[in-house]
Amino acid sequence: MNDYPHREVDLPSQEDAGEESEPDFLEEPSEEELADDEPSENDEEEEPSEDDPFESWPEAQSSTVIEDLPEEGVSVEHVRGEIDVPDGYTVFEGTPTGHRRTLAIVVSRFNGGLTNRMLARALEAAEEAGVEADSVTVMPVPGAFELPLAAMALAKTRRYACVVALGAIVRGETPHFDYIASEAASGLQLAAIETGIPVSFGVLTVETIAQGEARIERAADAVRSALEMADVFAQLRASARTG
Repeated sequence: MNDYPHREVDLPSQEDAGEESEPDFLEEPSEEELADDEPSENDEEEEPSEDDPFESWPEAQSSTVIEDLPEEGVSVEHVRGEIDVPDGYTVFEGTPTGHRRTLAIVVSRFNGGLTNRMLARALEAAEEAGVEADSVTVMPVPGAFELPLAAMALAKTRRYACVVALGAIVRGETPHFDYIASEAASGLQLAAIETGIPVSFGVLTVETIAQGEARIERAADAVRSALEMADVFAQLRASARTG
């Protein structure tokens, strides 16, 4: 065994060290020390520093209330207003007229208590806009998920100036609502983009049945939107032909 240089260290014996004492931070403060920490009536609040740049700023207010709640049964409207185009510009703007136009309506049978009323209102709106009854085709489908495929098929026939999709999706206890609503919206948009035929989104996505009942009029809005887009597309095609 090799001999390495070493030195002996004298350690204090247990008797010399005495009892081991606890660290200061583990000792409980005395009553006198606690009394010194308590604020007294004579203590004054520390005034903010004169150098504080935020001293004059107003205090933050709660953002709980964003807007006034609407009256019972009245849905919240978006900001109203018209588009004002200055003179000197070429403008194509359609009107929701149904004169000599053909219209296709695809409607979901799921949640029929809502969609049947939406269909009735859509047919009324089409008649009000001047669409003849024999110029309207109605195609019921099982649910909202089938709306895009049916709308695509109708648009591809080129027999209709526009297509209106009607449905009602009510949120339940599972993520099913989110998947169906998202696919219905993107699919209907795709049908319009691929065919060039206006496809109007008349699908309610609501939390409760009561919300759906309060929004039956959205079916009429969808009809008017589709007819307006069909009219402006007709203007655009006519302008392209005349040069």
